[in-house]
Amino acid sequence: MRKVIIIGSGPAGYTAAIYAARANLSPLLIASSVEAGGELMNTTEVENFPGFPEGIMGPDLMTKMQEQAEKFGTEVVYDDVTAVDFSGDIKSITLGSGITHEAEAVVFATGSAPRKIGIEGESRLSGRGVSYCATCDGFFFREKAIAVVGGGDSAMEEATFLTKFASKVYVIHRRDELRASKIMQDRALANGKIEFVWNSEVVDILGDDAVSGVRLRNTVDGSESDLALEGVFVAIGYDPRTHLVHGVLDITEHGTIQVDGRTSRTSVPGIFAAGDVIDPTYRQAVTAAGSGTVAALDLEHYLAARGDAGAPAQDASEIQDLPTPA
Repeated sequence: MRKVIIIGSGPAGYTAAIYAARANLSPLLIASSVEAGGELMNTTEVENFPGFPEGIMGPDLMTKMQEQAEKFGTEVVYDDVTAVDFSGDIKSITLGSGITHEAEAVVFATGSAPRKIGIEGESRLSGRGVSYCATCDGFFFREKAIAVVGGGDSAMEEATFLTKFASKVYVIHRRDELRASKIMQDRALANGKIEFVWNSEVVDILGDDAVSGVRLRNTVDGSESDLALEGVFVAIGYDPRTHLVHGVLDITEHGTIQVDGRTSRTSVPGIFAAGDVIDPTYRQAVTAAGSGTVAALDLEHYLAARGDAGAPAQDASEIQDLPTPA
């Protein structure tokens, strides 16, 4: 039996592993068999992660995080969790291989996945002009014509942000009115670089090795037309990967795992959550890493209170009562 199992191999999972390993808890980290490393594995150059002034490729950053976690004693298993049992004092997880692991504490850091349009060109050109993160990839579209697909707050935020780089930003929306809040709408509508393409849905993304345009279908009359572009940002929402814990952990109205205040403690003692799976707002690598730190520290206190760790015993609830630095 393990002290700690960490489910998820993004910045939150690996940071939690680094801290837990340095505390001599010898964590087992379950990385996906096909999506190990999380969303950063699909990102090109990351320029906003502290410590890399020249930037770093997303996969390289995740490799370094994994190496650091393993250096301190984390064991990484490439498999998928198919079932969990958090009902008892000892927690168990079952993998796709059929193997079951048990632990006294679990960190759930499975992240979130961007919703996709679901068309062939989208998957084929992902990372080649199709992106799901303006703050990650906007810089690479300087002076280019691009489009944002969506009509909510996230789409307006991404479109406005992308005008810092692109020569033209089209917002493609299925209806003739936006779902976004009024302040976000007003900001986008007042931006001279943004042009709205109403009552239109993307039915194909064009290009061989890179995006060259999109094929649109008018949702009113069914007519189709092509729009020349060099990039497509899909901003139709994110879905936290919580399917394993529906009915097991409390879930918020946003679909994320409910935690207690600024802690990582979930509704089940011994289960901690970190990263995008608890964050419907920021979804950045650095905030996920910070969240992983919180989870590791919370579980250390939890184990210490059980008498299972080397640190002085302390109720985890005391952490949130510490004074906030000025």
